[in-house]
Amino acid sequence: MTPGAIALATILAIVAIGAAVGFLAGARRKMDLEQWTVGGRGFGAALVFLLMAGEVYTTFAFLGASGWAYSRGGPTLYVLAYLTLAYVVSFFILPQLWEVGRQHRLQTQSDFFNMRYGNRYLAGFVCVVGLLSFIPYVQLQLTGIGIIVSIASFDSIGRVPAMSLAVVLLVAFVFANGVRAVAWVSVVKDFLMVIAAVAIGIGVPFAHFGGIAPMFAALAHARPEHLTMPGATPNLGHGWYVSTVMLTSLGAYMWPHAFGATFTAKDADTLRRNAIVMPLYTLTLAFIFFAGFAAVLIVPGLKNGDLALLTVVRGTFPPWFLGVIGGAGALTAMVPAAIFILTGATLFAKNLYRPLFAPSMTDQQVARLARGMVILLGAISLGLAIYGSSTLVSLLLTGYAGVTQCFPGVVLGLYWKRVTARGIFAGMTVGVLAAAWLMLTHRDPVFGVNAGFVALCLNFAVAVAGSLAYPAQQTSPVDRARTSQLARR
Repeated sequence: MTPGAIALATILAIVAIGAAVGFLAGARRKMDLEQWTVGGRGFGAALVFLLMAGEVYTTFAFLGASGWAYSRGGPTLYVLAYLTLAYVVSFFILPQLWEVGRQHRLQTQSDFFNMRYGNRYLAGFVCVVGLLSFIPYVQLQLTGIGIIVSIASFDSIGRVPAMSLAVVLLVAFVFANGVRAVAWVSVVKDFLMVIAAVAIGIGVPFAHFGGIAPMFAALAHARPEHLTMPGATPNLGHGWYVSTVMLTSLGAYMWPHAFGATFTAKDADTLRRNAIVMPLYTLTLAFIFFAGFAAVLIVPGLKNGDLALLTVVRGTFPPWFLGVIGGAGALTAMVPAAIFILTGATLFAKNLYRPLFAPSMTDQQVARLARGMVILLGAISLGLAIYGSSTLVSLLLTGYAGVTQCFPGVVLGLYWKRVTARGIFAGMTVGVLAAAWLMLTHRDPVFGVNAGFVALCLNFAVAVAGSLAYPAQQTSPVDRARTSQLARR
């Protein structure tokens, strides 16, 4: 067999195993809306960890981080900082969200906004923001699948066929078994990703430089500016670094799918334990960075930095192991793409279509519409991935600039009694419009600061001012629930 055939066969075998696990995950369960979206609220620590790790460690971690290490240098290290801080944020916010979700049977992010603020139009706006923010994130995953499978198979299968096959498989197992399928596929994906990341991060530097320390010494000698701020960029300095870390750490759990994953937990302590152990998984990213920095000297001059990791790996490892890495990378893209599409479909059916156009719809009808939307969203995402051209990290940061605008509504809704729907609606509107204008007119960064963070600051200011100017007339369900909890204690 040719090297391409060996690698391709290995990739297809791994993807087939992952898809089979997804199809079998909920075979003996009745997939009503509650099971399909939040797994019956019965996931223990292991499944919650794997589900959330599957959502966080995506194609961005596999290709985007190494691509930026290759093409940008020092600014890439914001990833390690923001993930660590994001888990601190999750320790305090997610258990509170879980308590509210359990008491009010919430299933989506928009459910929380509707329950907390009593405004279906605000909930619908949150839904639209979430759906629009998903677009670049899903495009990121599918683009990554195309890159991974194409290079790992020695170009024996093109990017479009690879993306098309992946979309068919992930849509099928999400359609059948919902979030439970995604969680169990994450078991296979995370096991393979850890193996692949460690092997790449150690193997590439040792094969080409004799070790990790010699690799950095050679890079510091040949390209010393690459390891400092702003690296190989003209304007991503320390101000951008700090503001981007703040934006992404606050927004990491504001993605709509993070709410669904939170509601799957069987209790609040499961989420606290998860926040404590998740940083250990971040260690795998260091190995990905090693390979990206090594590629600067091994394969200089690549036009697309996202290709750096796999280009180096293809010249370092035997075909069968390249296939293992390709299969791990494909599942790394399929798992988050699946949960994004599932969440987007649920948001559209439950929080946009039913309240605005068909209030009399039953949960069963909502579930059927959501499953139909899975197919449609999969097709739309595939089209965007085929014709899009942005880098993976740029796509991720674009999504973050939008979805983090939900943070004031969540944190103020949980911890400030005086916050109002008017204030949050006005703040989110200002934040989303500011982020869109700054990024679409190429004003990112603004005076060295991340445009999304500037928009978030405006959002907070307007939300607080609006809430103080137009105080709430009655206590919210969240405040009443917290008061009753304190009384019981």
